[in-house]
Amino acid sequence: MNKLTTLFAITALAATAGIAQARDLGPDEALKLRDAGTIQHFDQLNEAALAKHPGSKIEETELEEEYGRYIYQVELRDAQGVQWDLELDAGNGQVLKDHQDD
Repeated sequence: MNKLTTLFAITALAATAGIAQARDLGPDEALKLRDAGTIQHFDQLNEAALAKHPGSKIEETELEEEYGRYIYQVELRDAQGVQWDLELDAGNGQVLKDHQDD
């Protein structure tokens, strides 16, 4: 039983370690990063996201730090009503993920 308990504890720690690597950044911190040139301006990041799905509207944005990298998350809704989730590298605007939301 002791080995089983240890295994569950290790599994739980490993699972939560991955979650702890991402943290949401508040508006003040995001603006400081933008003003310092660490991340691109939000208008540029939004334009990069909209270029992937022309005619879409931005519904929500969020800036996170994941493993020392700044990720800009954008939720879009296209003209057909389909929702898209995009992740961009906030430092260079590269689209990292682009998938239809379920």
